[in-house]
Amino acid sequence: MSWYCDVAPGHPVHQPYHDLEYGFPQTDDKVLFERLTLEIFQAGLSWEITLKKRAGLVAAFEGFDPAHVALYGEADIERLMADARIIRNRRKIGATIENAKRLVALVAAHESFAAWIKAHHPLTKPEWVKLFKKTFVFMGGEVVGEFLMSIGYLPGAHREDCPTFQKIAPLAPAWMDTP
Repeated sequence: MSWYCDVAPGHPVHQPYHDLEYGFPQTDDKVLFERLTLEIFQAGLSWEITLKKRAGLVAAFEGFDPAHVALYGEADIERLMADARIIRNRRKIGATIENAKRLVALVAAHESFAAWIKAHHPLTKPEWVKLFKKTFVFMGGEVVGEFLMSIGYLPGAHREDCPTFQKIAPLAPAWMDTP
């Protein structure tokens, strides 16, 4: 998504994400769950809207602790549907809760979400999409592709002439060691 390198500089919402997070290797399960969830909430909307609602989503989903979110019930769904700080979409909220449940089961079998992702590397984007569709809900090519780009598993987050690319390259993101 090299176009992001053109629109982010100087932008109050996009630049911090572009410069400090997008494409950087990530192994913290809460961050990974948050990123996956943000991509779900972005579906059909602009990334700018999602980033503007991010703090509200983090607060509403209590820091994106999958074990905690997996316990959410109908009262939590109603609480979230009434929360103006977030994108109030029942399907996306439900997907987040269901994905938390699936993530808890996945972690029990693989030690961490990060370890599960690493164990499947390298895959092509279509193979990743197939795996994520089998494992989680509300998964499509764009959600999976952007998620994996955002955490350094698929190339394309930054152009090689982007200063952020130069910060990421020494961190050896997974896509760099793909044959």
